Amino acid sequence: MIDVAEHLAAILEAVVPLESEPRDVAAARGRVLRAAVHAAVDVPGFDCSAMDGFAVRADDITAGPTTLRVVADLPAGSELDPPIGPGDAVRIMTGAPVPTDATAVVPFEETAEGLEGGLGPVAVLTAPRGPGAHIRRRGSDVRAGSLVAAAGVRLTAGRVGAIAASGVGTVSVARAARVAIVSTGSELRPAGTPLRRGQIPESNSVLLAGLAEEAGAEVVLRTSVDDSGDGPRRAIAAAEAAGADVVVFSGGVSAGAYEVVKNTLGDLMRFEPVRMQPGKPQGFGRSAAGTLLFGLPGNPVSAAVSFELFVRPALRALEGDGELGRSRALVPFAVEWRARPERAQYVPVRIDRSDPAHPVAEPVERGTRGFGDANGLAVIPPSTRGVAAADPVEVLLW
Repeated sequence: MIDVAEHLAAILEAVVPLESEPRDVAAARGRVLRAAVHAAVDVPGFDCSAMDGFAVRADDITAGPTTLRVVADLPAGSELDPPIGPGDAVRIMTGAPVPTDATAVVPFEETAEGLEGGLGPVAVLTAPRGPGAHIRRRGSDVRAGSLVAAAGVRLTAGRVGAIAASGVGTVSVARAARVAIVSTGSELRPAGTPLRRGQIPESNSVLLAGLAEEAGAEVVLRTSVDDSGDGPRRAIAAAEAAGADVVVFSGGVSAGAYEVVKNTLGDLMRFEPVRMQPGKPQGFGRSAAGTLLFGLPGNPVSAAVSFELFVRPALRALEGDGELGRSRALVPFAVEWRARPERAQYVPVRIDRSDPAHPVAEPVERGTRGFGDANGLAVIPPSTRGVAAADPVEVLLW
């Protein structure tokens, strides 16, 4: 058997990053930046009011109530720059440019009548804390030319918002990886159709396609092949015709007599046992065209765990993502658990946060129903000593 890390390293070594493409920033959320983004403008682009209130000359206001004349009104978006003389004030809204003569903004809450006073004289009850009070200075958030987002980050809503705010409308991103999902097995039938003795609903392609899409990939083919003939080769041809960068097989990679992937693709893939449970039988290779080929076990939970450990990092590496793996945390394990000396165990768990100060990782019920409730994988390293209840374990967080 080979180690998990060794198998993953061989996979990542075979990854060639995908080409980049320009994309409007409004349509770029979820993609990975290929080129760093620098601000095109100062943010904010001018001195502006941080509050709804009155722009004033701070020196005009004494410690007690001070009455000022309101000489102008500035909504956000105004281009006006009214002069402010001694004893004057300008009503101003949040985001509006602060008049050149003003040195502070007094919020409505610190005046006698606030907004209801209209444009009549205003009585200021509290003196500003000093020059610049409640004024956002030009470039105080971002200076033109400064870094907004580095290459290799995945664009969240917050990041695309920051990029747009910095005056950049188009970004260079990696296109989504295109994935084909192929289930194998003569016993498989589409979910919801009548079953004869020996037949089972086909679910792996639905599960793995969902995991691929959650990883940011585009699924271009989802199909199944039986355990005889050259179905896997025909599936690769169909996947490549659809533009797939990756083909993921489930089933057909173990030690049985009808392992169709292993029996037909030995010239393209290597098949090795990996020191892990579940998911020991694994296959990986490349087609003549360079398409990445993954062979995962047929058991649904084994296939999903294998996808998490090997396929997902490869999909993210294809995009140039700087973060290939899941976030990890140490969480107390809820029960005793028997470790295995020769293999790492990946236990689907549900993190119970009913007591926020003391979360625990509880193993879910075995099988697909329990796996649907999991929100992480607890990693039990090879050991001759078991895990005691309340021992901290590393959890890959979903």
